[in-house]
Amino acid sequence: MAVSQDDKTLLALYRTPDTREKGFTLVIQKYQERLYWHIRRMVLDHDDANDVLQNVFIKVWKNLENFREDAQLYTWLYKIATNESLTFLEQQKRKASVSLSEVETGLSNKLKADPQFDPNKLEWKLQRAILSLPDKQRLVFNLRYYDEMPYEEMSKVLETSEGALKASYHHAVKKIEEFIRNA
Repeated sequence: MAVSQDDKTLLALYRTPDTREKGFTLVIQKYQERLYWHIRRMVLDHDDANDVLQNVFIKVWKNLENFREDAQLYTWLYKIATNESLTFLEQQKRKASVSLSEVETGLSNKLKADPQFDPNKLEWKLQRAILSLPDKQRLVFNLRYYDEMPYEEMSKVLETSEGALKASYHHAVKKIEEFIRNA
């Protein structure tokens, strides 16, 4: 899919020296909330999500001029946000130099620290189940379940075949069902 007309206008504003900052501000206004929630579902913590989102927009500022428009702007932004989220999670694991299960326990503890947390509510069981998934499987589940992203679009963002994504989503759903059944 090509870039939408609105995105073409934003890109034209960005690429014109006199309106560059306005164009970039409009890109941020249009996409920041969707990108924030995409990142937040991966890293969980509000402050961490804001830090990752800031890094995303720094990369966007530096690279938007070279955006080729052969994909939707949204797809390109999600790809950057996804990569930044995964990089952040990897850095957290290295920084802590702990096992994967300890990192997952840390994420789980962040979830439980939420003042609204109630382990008996289905929505919290779902969140704990999602946290139990490996990072990339959790990412696929979040993109499909929360963002309702089509597999075709997801394959562009994650540079993976649609078949692999469907299998990953299917396995994630099975693991989540089992987790909720046994929780």
